[in-house]
Amino acid sequence: MEEIREIFCRFSVQRPEPKGELEHVNPFTLVVAVALSAQATDAGVNKATRALFAVADTPQKMLDLGEERVRDLIKTIGLYRNKAKNVIALSRRLVDEFGGEVPRSREELVTLPGVGRKTANVVLSMAFGEPTLAVDTHVFRIGNRLRIAPGNTPDEVEQAFLRIIPEDYLFHAHHWLILHGRYCCKARKPECERCVIADLCRSLEKTCDIPAPLVELPAQIA
Repeated sequence: MEEIREIFCRFSVQRPEPKGELEHVNPFTLVVAVALSAQATDAGVNKATRALFAVADTPQKMLDLGEERVRDLIKTIGLYRNKAKNVIALSRRLVDEFGGEVPRSREELVTLPGVGRKTANVVLSMAFGEPTLAVDTHVFRIGNRLRIAPGNTPDEVEQAFLRIIPEDYLFHAHHWLILHGRYCCKARKPECERCVIADLCRSLEKTCDIPAPLVELPAQIA
């Protein structure tokens, strides 16, 4: 497990205070932004939500805006029609069942339309300060590519990471992994030559000559 601690130690030195890149002003706009980010880039979501959140930063304001106007404001985002329906539906649920407030439990969050476990984990971490691990496409790829948290589903990768990430690194872990996957360990061609953990990496896709460590990983993460 010393190698795993070293990996996250290096991430912490590289980005001491990592931040999510989705723009939001409160827990509600964070829920909406993360829900909209499915199959879309953060940059693309931010471009659309700046105008949306300027006029609707609460569930009631979103309902007052209406589905058609929401659809028009987010039409540059993939699957915007269905996402607009979900935004209105989740706003209605928040107003009718939660007093207009975003719930603070995963169990309640995932009952909102368009909100799955990943979105719930992001909200719990970024809005309420809970140490959760949101598994998006980047985290899923890194877990399997580096062979440190393998799994066939996001839930399997999440549980694998939770078993190995040192507790004192858990709060920032999902941001470190997401940002590492987005800007360095990219899907098509990882930029291993500038990777801070290249010498610890066991990926078969490495693009530089830095060898993997000779010491064996523990059986549960090998």
